[in-house]
Amino acid sequence: MFTKKTVLSLLILTFFLWFCFFGSTANAKDGSSQSQLLDYAGKSYMGTQDPAYLNYDSALREYMVNRISKQYGIALDPKNYSGFDLLEIESLFKCKKSGEPFDLFFKMFPKHP
Repeated sequence: MFTKKTVLSLLILTFFLWFCFFGSTANAKDGSSQSQLLDYAGKSYMGTQDPAYLNYDSALREYMVNRISKQYGIALDPKNYSGFDLLEIESLFKCKKSGEPFDLFFKMFPKHP
């Protein structure tokens, strides 16, 4: 009886450790670009012309363009949309119906030169 409990607990522990190891490596795929965004966490900005805000928006744009490209296969230019526009575009892509074209959602957001 004691050996069955030991074997069962070792088996459960092995699965738990295996899951933790592979779960953490799966989340680390976008580690470098995510860490760039985390550098700006908790900071406040004086306005949209603040150099620190412009750096944050640039990092957010790059991250979102890469994420949209990986998930949906759509290549976007990070200079055309703001970081927050790209966040909204991605959320609309998640909610779109299978028959709707992606171009429909781009018309909602003006391109920034």
